[in-house]
Amino acid sequence: MAATRASFGYGPLVPDPAGILALPKGFSYKIVAQAGVTVLESGQPTPDDTDGTGTFASPTGATLVNNHEIGGSEAFGVPPLPGLTYDPGARGGTTNIDVDAEGNRIREYVSLAGTHNNCAGGITPWGTWLTCEETEARAGGKLQKNHGYVFEVDPFDRQANQSPVPLKFLGRYAHEAVAVDPQTFAIYETEDASGPNGLYFRWTPPAGFSGGRGSLRTLANSPGGDTAGTLQAMSAYLGSKHIPDLSMATEPGTRYKVQWVDVPDRDAAATSVRKQLADDQVTRSRKLEGAWWADGGAYFVASYARESDGSVNEHDGQVWFYDPATESITLKTIFGVNPDPDVDADNYDGPDNITVSPYGGVILAEDGDGVSHLVGITAQGKAYGLARNELNDSEFAGPTFSADGKILYVGIQSPGHVLAITGPWGRPSNADI
Repeated sequence: MAATRASFGYGPLVPDPAGILALPKGFSYKIVAQAGVTVLESGQPTPDDTDGTGTFASPTGATLVNNHEIGGSEAFGVPPLPGLTYDPGARGGTTNIDVDAEGNRIREYVSLAGTHNNCAGGITPWGTWLTCEETEARAGGKLQKNHGYVFEVDPFDRQANQSPVPLKFLGRYAHEAVAVDPQTFAIYETEDASGPNGLYFRWTPPAGFSGGRGSLRTLANSPGGDTAGTLQAMSAYLGSKHIPDLSMATEPGTRYKVQWVDVPDRDAAATSVRKQLADDQVTRSRKLEGAWWADGGAYFVASYARESDGSVNEHDGQVWFYDPATESITLKTIFGVNPDPDVDADNYDGPDNITVSPYGGVILAEDGDGVSHLVGITAQGKAYGLARNELNDSEFAGPTFSADGKILYVGIQSPGHVLAITGPWGRPSNADI
């Protein structure tokens, strides 16, 4: 396996006297929101378990749409405010955080409530946020409705978020993240699941669909909206050889052609979507995670693979790029199995959320074992540490840059911090350490 080499990046990480975030020299951070500490506009504490986040420029700075991956037992749920709640029995959702141009918090308020395990998501070309439920939970117990859907959240129009509508045409399964093609409005979706491992999906809109604010909700509410468009799962090939699992790829630059297989029952009425398709029909992967549209295609992440979970080979992270023009995927980065995650060295594992950096390459939020980092990957494919969690071993989540590229927003999921990172941004050094 040609594992990713280390680069200098922005330099070595400097320990934080406050014990929260180690950053390279010249960089600094501020706390934007903190679960149980900062207060929502409606009077309740900021909810727990920050996760995927989208940033949207505003006249005063930006609005962050912040997911809360809350399953039920967390201390601070998303308040089930009237008009904004899908299922009163679920405690996840999203909050909007208004910040000024320097990343200072102005206010925070509920934008979606009553959803379950809001993990990652994606930004649409028309400036909204798609938040994803990572669950297959059905109605029962406290839950009054089925879950496992994608919801659209408008960062600015509160009325647009009233009476939440699940986008059932995108399928019901353990959604992780989405990336939207701004030309065709196709939506690419990752699934974080096992037994069997998850799939990579493409939703193709129906003829005549034009993406824009409110268009997805209108489609979902239209006659036949639950099955509008076509939902398909990816099947990869090397020549005529079918690739049953993405872990078969061990060298950066590995390229597979892809085909797409129709999903029989996208709402999984009786059988989970991933179980409706046989192994010889589709290409699976353990823990498909973050997704981001850039460079004319969709980046997506496979967090790790082990033979014990059915994977062909073992690794501690892959970054793939799907190119719709050539109907192919290319392995951009791979991490070898981390020999000692508790040692803070150039041995990263478990990439999760992803964003593309305006300064070249990508930024990955580490969600593995032991020490947790924000990991940069240079445009040449080398890895560097951008930040280290000095508070605990919780995962990083939701990295996203401000529109001007001056601020990188990121979360520490537990106990729940949203942070704004600033510093001497520029193209990270690709030099060996």
